[in-house]
Amino acid sequence: MTDYFVQAFIYLVAAVIAVPLARRFGLGSVLGYLVAGVVIGPMTGLVGQETVTLQHFAEFGVVMMLFLVGMELDPKSLWAMRNRLLGLGGLQVTLTAAIATGFAWSLGMAWQTAVAVGFLFSLSSTAIVLQTLTEKGLVKTEGGQSAFSVLLFQDIAVIPMLAVIPLLAVSGISAIGAERGHSSLSLVENLPGWAHGLAVVGAIVLVIVCGHYLSRPLFRYVVQSGMREVFTATSLMLIIGIAALMSLVNLSPALGAFLAGVVLANSEFRHELEANIEPFKGLLLGLFFITVGAGINFGVLAESWHTVLLLALAVIIGKALILVGLAFAFGIRSSEGWLFSLGLAQAGEFGFVLLTYSTQNRVIPADTAQMLSLVVALSMFLTPLLFIVYDRVVLPRYQKASNEEVEPDEIEEQAPVIVAGVGRFGQIVCRLLRANNIPSVALDHALEQIENLRRIQLTSYFGDATRIQLLETAGIAEARLLVVAIDDRDRAVRLVRHVKQLYPAVWVLARAFDRGHGYELREAGADDVVSETYYSALELGGDALTAMGVHPERARRMTQSFVASEKAHEDQLFNAWRNIEEGIHFSPRYGELFMKLDESLGHAMREDARRIEDEAPAWTPPRNNG
Repeated sequence: MTDYFVQAFIYLVAAVIAVPLARRFGLGSVLGYLVAGVVIGPMTGLVGQETVTLQHFAEFGVVMMLFLVGMELDPKSLWAMRNRLLGLGGLQVTLTAAIATGFAWSLGMAWQTAVAVGFLFSLSSTAIVLQTLTEKGLVKTEGGQSAFSVLLFQDIAVIPMLAVIPLLAVSGISAIGAERGHSSLSLVENLPGWAHGLAVVGAIVLVIVCGHYLSRPLFRYVVQSGMREVFTATSLMLIIGIAALMSLVNLSPALGAFLAGVVLANSEFRHELEANIEPFKGLLLGLFFITVGAGINFGVLAESWHTVLLLALAVIIGKALILVGLAFAFGIRSSEGWLFSLGLAQAGEFGFVLLTYSTQNRVIPADTAQMLSLVVALSMFLTPLLFIVYDRVVLPRYQKASNEEVEPDEIEEQAPVIVAGVGRFGQIVCRLLRANNIPSVALDHALEQIENLRRIQLTSYFGDATRIQLLETAGIAEARLLVVAIDDRDRAVRLVRHVKQLYPAVWVLARAFDRGHGYELREAGADDVVSETYYSALELGGDALTAMGVHPERARRMTQSFVASEKAHEDQLFNAWRNIEEGIHFSPRYGELFMKLDESLGHAMREDARRIEDEAPAWTPPRNNG
């Protein structure tokens, strides 16, 4: 038992240290997990052979992930993506498998082995790609949806691949690890083909029918118990049961879980299911990535590092070229095409399953399988770097090119008010000014926002408001007010600083994202700064007081006291912030002032309460009868 505790502690420490560091440097959590695995495995030897067993267990995280992905879709959404699912996914798997087979055969491998290698490298990493797309908020983009379609087709394609591999046995290759195969229990092992097909169809129908008709009564029964842990147990039971059923008929457990997720997409218990499954999914996926890093055999890698590296690069470059061609053929343009191509340009976790299955069935020799497993692992290891290339090289260039394709508008009107940035914040300012017949000119470098304003007949021009030349054309020299509502903290600060240096007479009113940003804008010279969340939070706080029984008028006066107290200490807080050392966002002095501010605020509230205690009539908050 002690050994298990020690090993669990090592894995958790590695994750706790490496992942936050990787996220802090913008490398993503997946690369953090992989590096953690390399450190505790090949580099320090803190973990050993148990990583292989753990990897099989942690692969269940992929099953959970596809269950959650399925719940984000409904059958209509799935039907809508059928063209890319079958066309894009089918062509990717077929073309990649064919080219990889030809390349392996040209290296002198038996044609049967070459076909298995083609299967192996036609697959991509569902775990890494979906996890990274989710982290970066790219799942709903065109590139993300196209990548998901291909990944889903690949998971489906694993089924016929596993069926074909036993037919590719090569004489002279000895079976390795057959006694350790995963499929020790199967309902279709000795069945004829037609019976196997019926069993597969029956399992799929059972998942759909039970998910649609039996899941709701089951969850209602569990909810009535009032015990959250029982609901969690039921959620796990559901997914584990589906995975077991799929495995019994030699189907992909991940595919079955995805299908169940789609069936439950419109269930009233969907959000509770997601909340219960998400922590397990995250931990298991993290464990899976750690085991991939820990499983890299540095001994073999040291002996044949050039071969492994060249093969890994060949896989990534070859798949990327195929994917670029498919992206062009299916109309996935610009940065979305590169997201699709770079995201899927690796081998996947199912490659380890196919390698094990191929060695058990005498298709791939053991030494070749060991080399190929390193190639698979290394290509997965390099995937986060491809996403970094997309974020830091590809995306900025396309964004810049997109803005440069459209020339800045010729500004034909000038007004006493210039609004820089017309997103969700700046638009309200423009509408309020127009409602009071105050002329304004709006500037933004996002063409969509400008077009939206023109539809409601607000004077607006496309261009980068941080360019002083554009501001001069808009009449900054004669303007009375500049409203800075740019959705970029640093650019907003630079704009305020430049304008106050060149045109100090212009009153600058700036939107801040938070208190720290507000201090930066104030230091840059802004005459007035408003936090975008400050007054909405005050209004909600007042509503909270009212809901708890405070009279509405008293709640309004209490929020006014809050604002007055903040303004009274504003200069003190600003000066304390200026004295904080660079990189430190909270100091004892700053905290001390905040405590004094809250003390003063509490005192003001109590005084106000005593003053109006006898004035305000009794108040009963409205009840929610729903």
